[in-house]
Amino acid sequence: MNESKASRSGESRLPALTAVAPDPGRQPGFCQLWWLAARPKTLPAAATPVLVGSACAHAAGAFAALPALAALAGALLLQIAANFANDVFDFEKGADTEARLGPRRVVQAGWVSPGSMRRALVLTLALALAVGVYLVSVAGPVLIAVGLACIIAAVAYTGGPYPLGYHGLGDVFVLVFFGFVAVTVTSFVQLGHIPPLAWLSSLPVGCLATGILVVNNVRDAETDASAGKRTLAVRFGRAFGVMEYRALLVVAYAVPIYLAVSRMLSGWALLPWLTLPLALRLSRRIERDQGRLLNGSLAGTAQLLLLFGALLGLAIIFGSPGSAQ
Repeated sequence: MNESKASRSGESRLPALTAVAPDPGRQPGFCQLWWLAARPKTLPAAATPVLVGSACAHAAGAFAALPALAALAGALLLQIAANFANDVFDFEKGADTEARLGPRRVVQAGWVSPGSMRRALVLTLALALAVGVYLVSVAGPVLIAVGLACIIAAVAYTGGPYPLGYHGLGDVFVLVFFGFVAVTVTSFVQLGHIPPLAWLSSLPVGCLATGILVVNNVRDAETDASAGKRTLAVRFGRAFGVMEYRALLVVAYAVPIYLAVSRMLSGWALLPWLTLPLALRLSRRIERDQGRLLNGSLAGTAQLLLLFGALLGLAIIFGSPGSAQ
């Protein structure tokens, strides 16, 4: 769909969410280059689970600032490491070419050599490991296995002998690690156990984080298929991707209702529903838009995740039974 057709459709365009790829003919400066490689628009997927998990710890009366900050640093470092891995491995596997529709990748653009990106990946993982050592000292050796699984998953998403993202497992990976693992571990390092509220709250966070991936896969289905990247959108088609996106939204918005009806939280539980208009607009856009226009939906879904998570965190803090005491 071109811009003139889009303007006649009568839909709002969400112009502030549209991503613009850098000029391929001009190399960014050093700091801007690595900022682009870190893909900052994906970072809400790492920060939001920590926010929600910390709110669950606060509701249980045991919020701990230093472990919470360490969990945030570790999550961001692992997300950046995964982005670095995607940058180099997708290029080497042929998934990133000049036909790429998303924001420009720095290795494919020739701005960073594959070797330099691999070294940056190792450095970032080393920093994440250092944070993990601190968290193990706080919460115990059980975190060693979890931390190693997170590091392996960050690389194995697009790298290794069986890259998860190339075999249609990326959606499960994101739901598990950006939902259940990230939220519950954040609560665990502060509480020493995982409350039921953390398990339930991790579900909408994981669903919306997975929604970011779904938009990415719907946008890139054609180039992914050419590179042998068998995402769910490639395997089952665009209509399946749209349906999956909407199903993830339904589950995400159903959880606050359950939290209120079950009285795990008060009416504050419905606070995340304030983001529903944005969710509905994004749902329409992913069905309607094609190609680079979906970059706006991708950024918008990341924004939705952050807003939903912030409101869910407030709902947990102010709506938990202990908050009335």
